Amino acid sequence: MNKLNPLVLVSMIMLTGCSVTKPDLGVDNGELMPCPKTPNCVNSQTENEEHYIKPIHFTGTKQEAKGLLLQILESEKQAKILIAQENYIRVEFTSTLFRFVDDVEFYFPKRQAGETVIHIRSASRVGYSDLGANRKRIERIRSKF
Repeated sequence: MNKLNPLVLVSMIMLTGCSVTKPDLGVDNGELMPCPKTPNCVNSQTENEEHYIKPIHFTGTKQEAKGLLLQILESEKQAKILIAQENYIRVEFTSTLFRFVDDVEFYFPKRQAGETVIHIRSASRVGYSDLGANRKRIERIRSKF
């Protein structure tokens, strides 16, 4: 039993240290960063079926879509809005129990045909599987539109 305690302690310290390392994110040439090979990421700009999620389509202006999205994000209990620019929003979601951090990005490219498209990337910082948490979160946000 005593040998197990140091192992658990070291594991928790390592996981905590990993969760505070912010990845290099943002938009590059109109594209959100690609997902890693692990299944704990979704991205509306990928062709990879495992990671693909539909973008959010909103009938209205980019400003209206961004305003609504910010309202939705502010109502999310575990969300912290880090960046809210004209074409880009970045949010951290922190899990309640283990304090794992997921990075969520929303990108608003130029409006097309009276519709605003919001591209999305949501990824866990650590671990391999998120048990579908990132996909479920984005679908919950989508449902509030």
